[in-house]
Amino acid sequence: MNYIDSTVISQHQLTEDIFVLETERKGADAHAGQFFMLKAWERELTLMRPISIFKADETTLHFMYRVVGQGTRKLAELKAGDPITLTGALGTGYPVEQTTGHVALVGGGLGIPPLCQTAKELTAKGVQVDAYLGFRDQLFALDDFEPYCSNIFVSTEVGEEGYRGYITDLLKPGQYDTVYTCGPEVMMRKVAALCAEQKTPCWCSMEHRMACGIGACLGCSIRTAEGMKRVCKEGPVFPAHIIF
Repeated sequence: MNYIDSTVISQHQLTEDIFVLETERKGADAHAGQFFMLKAWERELTLMRPISIFKADETTLHFMYRVVGQGTRKLAELKAGDPITLTGALGTGYPVEQTTGHVALVGGGLGIPPLCQTAKELTAKGVQVDAYLGFRDQLFALDDFEPYCSNIFVSTEVGEEGYRGYITDLLKPGQYDTVYTCGPEVMMRKVAALCAEQKTPCWCSMEHRMACGIGACLGCSIRTAEGMKRVCKEGPVFPAHIIF
C-alpha cells in the first residue's frame, strides 16, 4: 500500500455531474480494475473516496467520477496545481495476464470508466476487444475507447443515440472467450446469467461503500459462494459464478 502526495494536473467536466480528474502518477503501480483512495482535505472527517482507474500512462492517472456527495463535491472543486493524496493502487483487478482470444467489455453508467484502462491493457497483449457501453442519456468516453476496441456497441435508456434499451440486449456471450463487466448490479447479474448459459467465463467488478480501502475495517464485505469477501481486498473484481 502506497500513500502518494500527488498534484492535480487538470480537471474536466464532461456532463452536469461527471468529471475527469488527472493527477501525477508518481510511480504508483496501477492495473486494470484497481482503484485508488483519493483525499484533498486535511482537517475534516470526510473519508477518502474510492475511485477506479479510468486511464493510466507512465506519468499520469485519470479518474472519472460522478458528484454525489460531500467528498466528490470537494474533488470537483480541485484545480491544476492543487495537492491531492492518493492511496493505491488497491484491490484485485481483472485477470488481464491470463486472458486471451476475443473479449467483450460490458459497462453501464459509471461502471464504464474502469473498462477503458482494461481495454488498453488487453489490446497491448494482443487480445481482440469489443466494448458494450450502456448509458442513461448522455454519452461520454467513447473517444477514449476507440483506439483499443474493434467494435463499440452503444445503448441509451432514454437518449436518442445508439440502441434504445439495455446494453445486455445486444450482448451475445457465445461469441467471446471471456466477458468482463462493470456497472449497476442488476446489469451485471444479467450479464452473468447470459454468460452462464453459454459457459463463457465472466468477471464482475463490484461496487460497495468503503471506509479504509485496505481490508482492515471489513465494512465492504459481501457474501459469496466461497464465504465472505472484502470488495476492497479480494475484489473489486470477482468471478461471476461466486457472487451471482
